[in-house]
Amino acid sequence: MAAAYSLSVDESAALTRRVTWLSVATALILTALKAAVWIASGSVSILASLADSGLDLIAALGSFAAVRYAVAPPDAEHRFGHGKAEAFASLVQAGLVFASAALVGQEAIVRLLHPQPVMRGGWAIGAMVVSTGLTGLLVAAQTRVLRQARSVAVSGDRAHYVADLGSNVVALIAIAASALLGLGGVDALGGLAVAAVLLWGAISVFRQASDELMDHELPDEARQRIVALMTQDPRLTDVHQLRTRAAGPTVHIQMHADLDPELSLEHAHEVVVAAEKRVLEAFPSADIIIHADPRGRAEPHGGAFAEMEPAPGVE
Repeated sequence: MAAAYSLSVDESAALTRRVTWLSVATALILTALKAAVWIASGSVSILASLADSGLDLIAALGSFAAVRYAVAPPDAEHRFGHGKAEAFASLVQAGLVFASAALVGQEAIVRLLHPQPVMRGGWAIGAMVVSTGLTGLLVAAQTRVLRQARSVAVSGDRAHYVADLGSNVVALIAIAASALLGLGGVDALGGLAVAAVLLWGAISVFRQASDELMDHELPDEARQRIVALMTQDPRLTDVHQLRTRAAGPTVHIQMHADLDPELSLEHAHEVVVAAEKRVLEAFPSADIIIHADPRGRAEPHGGAFAEMEPAPGVE
């Protein structure tokens, strides 16, 4: 988990830009390939996979734009930056996948009631083998990026392609059963299975995007790491009202820190700056605000959220 926060904004942006280029290229190739094979074969499983790839292309283009906009520096209208553009892109992705699942499910039900043979089954099987291979390579590349950089847009894209990988295998089995064994109904059942996989993937993407848009706290592991780094100096004895949230590649951290009340203002400033630098070494993409309190002498304060219960990871 800590590795996801260990890169600077620029380093994270470089990784996500490259992988979104790869995502767009893969979606273009697969959409064109499946369109040609569907026209030739008439397979509903290929149609299901084509619809998914077409929407994946739209989603990949959205992620491509979002990860670039998300790293734009703060401006007068967006003082906290533009990181949540990634979460908005993921919501669009979820909506597109929901639509894809509905369309594919509808077509599969029609074909289940009125089966049609799969034409040129060899072409259809070949297309799904190529699709499965390319999708697997892309998912592997996205997984490597997400181990190093945090990006809800890339994570949403990866969720699509993981669902695609499963649906491609299902479609491949369904097409082979229909084309080679004459079991026409299996092709339609394969389409229904693809629709179910797409629906589950859309729910997963929606949850991730919602967490970011609702300013969900960082994981407990990350929060505990922040507290440990802050309190390495014995003159800084405690951290409270720690609040964290993520916005694209940027992490926002704010807290109150208890200091020895006998410290001068200058020395207190030095302690706080040193603590901030320790946190920035572990979270280089963080924007940090620290309010210093004299231990045992601070009046209750904190604004609208002063009375809230301590969040997980903070005593």
